[in-house]
Amino acid sequence: MKNLLYAIFILSLVSCSAQKNTITAVKDESGNLIGIANKESFLQEPYNAWFSPNYTTYETNKEVVEKLKPLLKEVTIKAFMGTWCGDSKEQTPVFYKILDEADFNYNHLEMITVNRSKGTPDNLQEGFNIERVPTFIVYKNDKEIGRFVEYPRESVEADLLKIVSGEPYKHSYE
Repeated sequence: MKNLLYAIFILSLVSCSAQKNTITAVKDESGNLIGIANKESFLQEPYNAWFSPNYTTYETNKEVVEKLKPLLKEVTIKAFMGTWCGDSKEQTPVFYKILDEADFNYNHLEMITVNRSKGTPDNLQEGFNIERVPTFIVYKNDKEIGRFVEYPRESVEADLLKIVSGEPYKHSYE
C-alpha cells in the first residue's frame, strides 16, 4: 500500500512538472495567439500558412550560424511576437531556423505571443519595455546583454552573433 501511494505521488509530481511546459497560448477573438507559445504552435493552422514558407525559404549564413553555436549555449532568450504582425511573421520563422541549425536548447527560450497592444492577459510583457514586435531579448547569467527589435540591421543571425559575442550592437530603434 505504501508503494502504491508513493507511486501515485511520483506520478502526480511528474504530471505537474510536464504541465509547466505545455503550450499556454490561446486564440483571442481575432484568431491571434496570446500567451506562451513554441515552434509547434506556429506549425498549426492558420499560422503555418506564413511560418512554414518563411522558415523553409530562408537561407541562413552557415558561417555565422557555426560561430553562433557555442555562444548560444551560454544564453537564454525571452522573445515577444505577434501572430498579427508582418515583421513577426517574417522574422520569427527565421529566428527558429537559425536556432534549429545552431542546435539551440529550447529549454532556454520563452516565446510570448502578444496582442496588438503588446500585452497578454497575464501581463507576461510587464517590465520588458516591449514597444515593437518581434523583440528577442538575450540574457547571459540572468542579465540582458542585448535585444533584437522588429527587423535586423544586417541579418537575424549576424545581429544575434553581435549580441552574444559582446560586439557593439544597437537594435533598429536605438
